Amino acid sequence: MLDSRNKKPIRYERVNAETGEEVPWKDIVKAFEYSKGNYVVVDEDELRKAAPEATETVDIETFIDQASIDPMYFEKPYYLVPGKKAEKGYVLLREVLRRTGKVAIARVVIRTRQYLAMVMPREHALVLDLLRFPQEIVPAGDFAFPSGTLGKYRISATELHMAEELVKSMTGPWKPAAYKDEFRARLRKLIQARVDKEQGTVSLSREAGEKAPENATTNVVDFMSLLKKSLAKKANPRARVKSSGPAHKPAPAKRRTRKHA
Repeated sequence: MLDSRNKKPIRYERVNAETGEEVPWKDIVKAFEYSKGNYVVVDEDELRKAAPEATETVDIETFIDQASIDPMYFEKPYYLVPGKKAEKGYVLLREVLRRTGKVAIARVVIRTRQYLAMVMPREHALVLDLLRFPQEIVPAGDFAFPSGTLGKYRISATELHMAEELVKSMTGPWKPAAYKDEFRARLRKLIQARVDKEQGTVSLSREAGEKAPENATTNVVDFMSLLKKSLAKKANPRARVKSSGPAHKPAPAKRRTRKHA
């Protein structure tokens, strides 16, 4: 957003809601509002103690059938990339998952937050799909959905048959490439026209004119060389898979968008 008078970016200020005065960072604390207007302050030391330890690992806890996971739990996929000389362990896990038809349920820390995740094979890659915790999903019982027989809603057998025929006539293979973000395309076209008019022909690219989305991954999971040792620990019910390097190594800028599934 810009100031319409001189086209300069708007700067956001941290202002006290009561006094209207700007608040310096050193005086800002974090708190939880437990009721309207009432807060419990949590200092930085307490936040650090509560935050999960950055273990640089993907801790596999169990293996399950993928079909047993409700799609409601899926949140965001990432490609897992093996570290140097870690290809053997990577391929071993990928192939054993493929052969058994199982997926791995794991925990992983990204930045300062711990996530539940599912690891699954996809062609030559391993994909880590972040999962929602049960507490993050609103129970269906919180809503009132239409229930009862079709007759209760005056749906006749003829109407049901016609609807089924319509679905059959519109059924086809899934082709993701056929679907485009039309708003984004129109917006880019508009911006390109404005840029050409003001500065001549300048091609919009991610590096020059578009920042990566806030929620796009800026890291790759460096999947570790100690996988074989972890899987060999039969006495340990949890296979702790360590990486040969940082768990979330920044990807090269020019390849950054390729790491997000």
